[in-house]
Amino acid sequence: MDSDEEVQFQSPRKLYKRAKKCSELDDFDADVVRRIVHKFYERNEYPTAFSILSEIKKKLPHYEGCVRSVRNLLKNLKFTFKKCNNGRKMLVERNDIAALLCKFLRTMCTLRQNEDTRPVVYLDETWVNQNHSRSHIWQNNEETKGFKIPTGKGGCLIITHAGSSRFGFIEGSKFVFKCRARNSTDYHSSMNSDVFKQWFVDMLKLLPEPCVIVMDNAPYHSMLVNNYPKCNARKAEVQEWLKNQNINFLPLETLAELRERVNLLKPTFKKYELDEIASSMGHEVVRLPPYHCQYNPIELIWAQVKGEVAKKNSTFKMVDVERLTHEALDLVSKSDWEKCVKHAETIQDEDYQKEILIDSVLEPVIITFQTDDSDFGNDEDSADDVQTLI
Repeated sequence: MDSDEEVQFQSPRKLYKRAKKCSELDDFDADVVRRIVHKFYERNEYPTAFSILSEIKKKLPHYEGCVRSVRNLLKNLKFTFKKCNNGRKMLVERNDIAALLCKFLRTMCTLRQNEDTRPVVYLDETWVNQNHSRSHIWQNNEETKGFKIPTGKGGCLIITHAGSSRFGFIEGSKFVFKCRARNSTDYHSSMNSDVFKQWFVDMLKLLPEPCVIVMDNAPYHSMLVNNYPKCNARKAEVQEWLKNQNINFLPLETLAELRERVNLLKPTFKKYELDEIASSMGHEVVRLPPYHCQYNPIELIWAQVKGEVAKKNSTFKMVDVERLTHEALDLVSKSDWEKCVKHAETIQDEDYQKEILIDSVLEPVIITFQTDDSDFGNDEDSADDVQTLI
């Protein structure tokens, strides 16, 4: 190569994660699928991919997936196989998720049964896209008239808020800001633990009385009291952490040995920093189980807010979308919250009874909980077993 020739390097192509519409559903549709599976156990029937797909088509006519898509969808919803005493494999919710689910439902139902007078405050985050609009509108066959909706989703606004049936939205707790991430589906990357912690503490100060705070386990909600080194921490970082904890170790100890020392110091039960802060201010935090947002009534509030924005968004300019978002949030009334909370509480009560029923149905037949039994392995492709596997 001539030394005078200019060398040019082409930037690598950016990789974008494309959403899989048939195996990555939104929260509401995912809840429908989860309930379809649970209905099979209520009827003492085995759920298979074929039968689940048939029910999904009835409940979600827009679903276009096949049997294999259903299998991937169930994996994403954290369902696994468990071997039962007749040699078949059964579809059940992953054990750790099921345990957290039962704990949450028992806690919430007990609060109501004991007539606890503390308000229950639900909080969450969501997003509104710059090009958010209605998916269908009336227009003539020639399509000569109508809105010119820009392609793509455009910019994104992040909304954080809290509310209850007693107060409606907590006055002064509204937090709306522009998302830095280009991919709106990854809006969590624009919210970090420091930002959320400051908002959370400010929101607690606005509560007029001791409350029960319900929130999920998003990473920025779940900072531990003691910030232990992560599994990918470098050796020097682990050594520094051990020194700060006054833990003696030998200079020649490997990273694996140092990690074992850290693991021995970790408590059996996690202590979350935000839970401790809330407790010190007279409040109790209850954690939602993963993948079960249907128990949070604020999800219905978000749907109402987004629907209002979609109805009025005609300019597709960020400044107008931000104004519409604030207006939509201000339109949400205490009565709206009461209806949404009542709906969520009804689901919580019903599901708690169903979990007791499912436990009584599954307990006599499941004989092993080994890791290998939960694999979607080669058995799934066997023609002989296709009806017994999902």
